[in-house]
Amino acid sequence: MKLLIEWRHIDVDGETCNRCYDTGENLNHEVKRLNKTLQQRGISVEFIDSKLNNHQVAESNKIYFNGIPIEKIIDMEVLENFCESCSSLMGKKTFCRSIIFEGNEYEDVPAKAIRQAALKVLGLDESKVSNKSCCNGSNCC
Repeated sequence: MKLLIEWRHIDVDGETCNRCYDTGENLNHEVKRLNKTLQQRGISVEFIDSKLNNHQVAESNKIYFNGIPIEKIIDMEVLENFCESCSSLMGKKTFCRSIIFEGNEYEDVPAKAIRQAALKVLGLDESKVSNKSCCNGSNCC
């Protein structure tokens, strides 16, 4: 079985905004962690980094799990607000994606949301999925 995670984000001359950068860092960490955890169950995680041009800001910083947007998988509200970093990249006032997850507003997609969505789309109960391979059985992860 395979889990396909696609992340779409703005790329202007090899640069992305701060929000997307932080989401990318969270994704890289979680994809590694998920691979270690899910490999024991015969599930591989494939990551696709889709770079968007400056005309596709509305699609930026979106994560899909097996083709399903994260906000359709877990309880998350999508907002749009002013992004200074995108505005600097684009050379004009730009509004982009932010989210409300577990009662808090985020400009990036937090690692916890990524993990919850991945496990839910696979039909796995987060409380029953351990990550002993990377933690030597401790609760450090």
